[in-house]
Amino acid sequence: MRDVKDNDYDIVVLPGGPGTQKLKASQEVKELLQKQEMNDRWIAAICDAPTVLKAHGIDKGKTVTSFPDVKDEMTKDGDYRYSEESVVVDGKLITSRSLDPETAFYLGLTIIEELVGTGTRDRVAQGFL
Repeated sequence: MRDVKDNDYDIVVLPGGPGTQKLKASQEVKELLQKQEMNDRWIAAICDAPTVLKAHGIDKGKTVTSFPDVKDEMTKDGDYRYSEESVVVDGKLITSRSLDPETAFYLGLTIIEELVGTGTRDRVAQGFL
């Protein structure tokens, strides 16, 4: 992580799952996310990874979604508004629930749409249908 945190990225995508606790504890991840936020660059988080945003104080006040089991963690303290939608875009933040593989597919299409446009998103989606 040390050799990538100083680079500029169009988007940083946080995966959910068992590694989330390490992402929450990482100073390097915090610095990378703060840099993304400060430079108005994209951040995406799926499943329970939105809790990484909360742990590092990123994009407070925005609307998010997440794996349902962490909804209470995301909404306590009023740091975030919550949506039950599969994918939520609020400013330069994209979050996803990850209830099934389809949700990850929609997250990917949303990232493509936001970064390069609906035409590319539609072409990619057609390839999957």
